[in-house]
Amino acid sequence: MSGQRSLRTWLFGRPARLGWLHLVVGGALLMPFHLVGTVVVGPLAGGGNPFLSAAGQLSAFAAVLPLVAVFGLLAPARPLSVATVRSLGLAPARGDGFPEGPARTRAARVRTSGWFTLHLALGGIVSGASLALTPFAGVLVALPFVPALRESRYGLPEFAGQPWALALAPVAGVLSMLLLAAVSAAASALLARCAPVLLGPTPADRLAAAERRAADLAVRNRLARELHDSVGHALSAVTLQAGAARKVLDSGRPDDVEFVREALAAIEDTTRRTVGELDAVLGVLRRGEDAPGDRTGPALDSLAGLLARSGVPVTRAGDGDDVLARVPGPVSREAYRIVQEGLSNALRHGGARPVSLRAAVHGGELEIVLENPLPRRPAPVRPGGGRGLRGMAERAVLLGGHTEAGAHASDGVWRLTARLPLAETTGRDPR
Repeated sequence: MSGQRSLRTWLFGRPARLGWLHLVVGGALLMPFHLVGTVVVGPLAGGGNPFLSAAGQLSAFAAVLPLVAVFGLLAPARPLSVATVRSLGLAPARGDGFPEGPARTRAARVRTSGWFTLHLALGGIVSGASLALTPFAGVLVALPFVPALRESRYGLPEFAGQPWALALAPVAGVLSMLLLAAVSAAASALLARCAPVLLGPTPADRLAAAERRAADLAVRNRLARELHDSVGHALSAVTLQAGAARKVLDSGRPDDVEFVREALAAIEDTTRRTVGELDAVLGVLRRGEDAPGDRTGPALDSLAGLLARSGVPVTRAGDGDDVLARVPGPVSREAYRIVQEGLSNALRHGGARPVSLRAAVHGGELEIVLENPLPRRPAPVRPGGGRGLRGMAERAVLLGGHTEAGAHASDGVWRLTARLPLAETTGRDPR
């Protein structure tokens, strides 16, 4: 019973119906080539009109297959074939799937040509058989029941006059349709088996797909770091300023109104700038990629501006506030974000206690050292937090550098050190 059900599914199930439709599409694609072959090669086969001669039609069919193979080498062949396979649900259930664009290598073009030729050849055979056998089978099934049909030329009078022939005609009609279904199912199964081999991705396709996925992942990671650093820093500064202003207001001293005013102004400036950076990052997300000429994300202000808005007193040393303006753009940008995240961590864990920052260029690299006093009590761990140090390390690694961060109990400080090489970015020391 299960065997009968399996046979019925193989002959008439949804995959078989989709496979037959796929073959009919191949027959339709073969039609222009076949017409050219019938006009050019058909008369050479003899037998009168090549459009009505079986020999002419078979000769034209065989002659145009090399032309089909040549067309299969062209660029549109693989996108057309892949689109047809996908639209009819014949894609492989596993594997890397089919590549989107045209074949890039000679081997891929040859495989595509083989698939295209096989598809159109089998499609032409099944389509021709469907057009010829379907009405013929209908005539055979109806022959015993329609006397007028037996007297016509379609009823084969010399055949229909035999009683045994009338009895066997419906059986022959049904068997012919079953044979057509079996041929169609076998051809569809062959195409489904060959599709991953002939249309599947080559090593070059897999490499290109991996590069696209890596580029997309890099863009997402960069945007995540931008959001974490800019918004996290702003929220930390705003929280500190708001808390200080609240304490001053609670004290009730009228001479501290100016401090509250400055704190509110700092909050306003920080939130306005952060909203601008957030809009820029979200704009990149909406476009799905960086806009031409904007490969660095939202514009950043100077190091001095960052320190002024940090919310903590900073002692500076090194090559001055303009050190980031004298290094290559990628280094300047990542250094800015590293300092910003370091200040956010110092603000979050150390409150408003002084921070020392040294940024200097020497030995072909930009060195950043940021120190803040160790907190008296460990700060509570925020849910979903802990990405800041990893983000800084990722920024440094992208430039070929590295970071070190940790507590130094002997000095009573938390020290962040980042070294960003300049020569790998520009090929020279910018000094």
